[in-house]
Amino acid sequence: MQRARIYRPARSAMTSGMGNTKRWVLEFQSDSPLYSDPLMGWTGSDDTKRQIRLRFDTLEDAQAYAKKYNIHVDILPVQPRRRILQTYADNFK
Repeated sequence: MQRARIYRPARSAMTSGMGNTKRWVLEFQSDSPLYSDPLMGWTGSDDTKRQIRLRFDTLEDAQAYAKKYNIHVDILPVQPRRRILQTYADNFK
């Protein structure tokens, strides 16, 4: 049986924007271990499903897809967004 995880990606640390965080991602888990290429030092795997990331608008759509194709999923909970409210003058204290 195939295994995957469903989660909502976090925002990029390089920006304050919330782009690409509203959709759900289904990402397959690897069945084979990673190996290191001795010549180039690259990390590789025999499992090509690791490269697939499916995006869905809702969690229910992602779960329906997994159920349709008999994929066992682990759903990662959404972390609540912490907002730190401060005034502009606090930057100069």
